[in-house]
Amino acid sequence: MAEELSADKKEDKKAVIHTYPLIRHSDMNDEMKTEAMELCVTACEKFSANNEAAAKMVKEAMDKKFGASWHVAVGEGYGFEITHEVKNILYMFFGGTMAIIMWKCS
Repeated sequence: MAEELSADKKEDKKAVIHTYPLIRHSDMNDEMKTEAMELCVTACEKFSANNEAAAKMVKEAMDKKFGASWHVAVGEGYGFEITHEVKNILYMFFGGTMAIIMWKCS
């Protein structure tokens, strides 16, 4: 019986967590998309326990690099409906369950 419990625990620990970025939707050009994705990964790794700080870092960097009015949300388990400028949206996942949405609107 003890062997069955330890086998069950081993199976529970086999959950796969993806550590690579997964872009769910984007209409950005390739250069902007690559830069935004790398920025999101850096922010999420740097502020792994603070989603608000990660979002602020991404927003400030995008405002500086690509002009003002960027909006960023970082977290788990949220939904959204937004209006954005064409060629200025990125929705991605990182670290398994962390979702990042960034968009620009005027």
